[in-house]
Amino acid sequence: MSATVLEARALLLDMDGTLVNSDAVVERCWRRWALKQGLDPEAALKVVHGRQGYATMAALLPDRPMEQNHAENRVMLAEETADIDGVVPIGGAAAFMASLAGLPHALVTSADAALARARMTAAALPMPEIRVTAELVGASKPDPEGFLKGAAELGFAPADCIVFEDSEAGIAAGRAAGMRIVGVGPRAAALSPDAHVEDLTQLRVEAVGDGSIRLHIDAR
Repeated sequence: MSATVLEARALLLDMDGTLVNSDAVVERCWRRWALKQGLDPEAALKVVHGRQGYATMAALLPDRPMEQNHAENRVMLAEETADIDGVVPIGGAAAFMASLAGLPHALVTSADAALARARMTAAALPMPEIRVTAELVGASKPDPEGFLKGAAELGFAPADCIVFEDSEAGIAAGRAAGMRIVGVGPRAAALSPDAHVEDLTQLRVEAVGDGSIRLHIDAR
C-alpha cells in the first residue's frame, strides 16, 4: 500500500460530505423543493452539493428574483436543521477530528451556524473552535471567500492551508483560494484534487515539531 504525504500549517474542513454524511436529509429537502418548482429532482441534486441554498436556487431558476431565493433558503435551512434523521459521521471522522485537537484547523461550511451545530452534534463530532458559516460570508462557494476567511482567522497564508472537500463547488472554491485540496468521497474522485480518499479512515495526522501538520494518506 503506497502513501501520499502532504504538509500544511492549517487545515480547512468542509462539513457536509466531508465530515458528516447528510445526503439523506439534503436529498429529502431538495427533492421536495424541486417538485414544488416543477423541476426534475435528479437534475436539481446535481447542483445542490457544496453551495448555499440561495445559490443553488439561483442556478436552477436564473430568472427568479434573488430576494425570493434568500427567503426560500431561510425556510430550507429551518427544515434541514430540524431533520437530522440519517445524519451520520463520514467513516473515520471521529478519529480524524480527535487527531486535530490542538492543531490549527477550521470548519468552512455552506451551512449556517444552527445547521452546522445540529449536524455536527447528530454525528457526535466536536465543533472546531474556529468556523466560517454561511452568515459570515457574502458569497457562496465556489467563491473562495469562506476559505480565505478561514485561513485569515487561523493566521496562515492560503498556500499554507489544505482544504478537505467533497463537492465540485467546494473544490473550485479551494482552488480559487490558492490552496491544496484533499478530496473526500465519490463526488470528489473525478475532480482532480491533489489527493483523494474514499473516507477519513485513509488519513493519519502527524504533528511536526515546527508546528506544521503532516498528512499521511494511504492509497486503496
